Amino acid sequence: MSESAAVTCSSALQAFGKLDILVNNAGVYKVDSLDTLTAESFDEHFNLNVRGLLLTTQAAARVMTAGGVVVNISSGLANSPYAMVHVYCATKGAVNTLTRSLGMELGPRGIRVVGIAPGFVHTEGNAESAKGMDEYFIAKTPLGRVGKPKDIAAAVSYAVSDDAGWVTGSTIDVAGGMVF
Repeated sequence: MSESAAVTCSSALQAFGKLDILVNNAGVYKVDSLDTLTAESFDEHFNLNVRGLLLTTQAAARVMTAGGVVVNISSGLANSPYAMVHVYCATKGAVNTLTRSLGMELGPRGIRVVGIAPGFVHTEGNAESAKGMDEYFIAKTPLGRVGKPKDIAAAVSYAVSDDAGWVTGSTIDVAGGMVF
């Protein structure tokens, strides 16, 4: 198990007495054409987006009880990849697969695992790389706008609520109807 994941879970237990929600939201996104891809970029993507998610979930699952929920932030690019972000897309495909398999493993313990797959959303993390892309993405989005962090937060809120009590092992598209 990752030492930092164990420390994070231990801190939550000390502060709140229990851990009932984990949101795996850490991630890295870098352009990586076949010509520019490096082993270091590949490792960075998979170490954070997949390995980190899995080891943090492992640490959380060791202390979660029935009623707990793990939310994995994926991406619409998992199912509709772009050529210039091969590794990122592959990691988010892995996140969707892990959401399904972890939902199967943790379900008998009463712990749900739900994925959230955002479309194009304005965030601090993509402010520079997505500059000038709004019109392109809005044209591909049936709801006619760019996503906002509050759209994703609302989906996470739903995923951890009792209203989603019958949802596990699934990834929910939160993209305004857009397919990348």
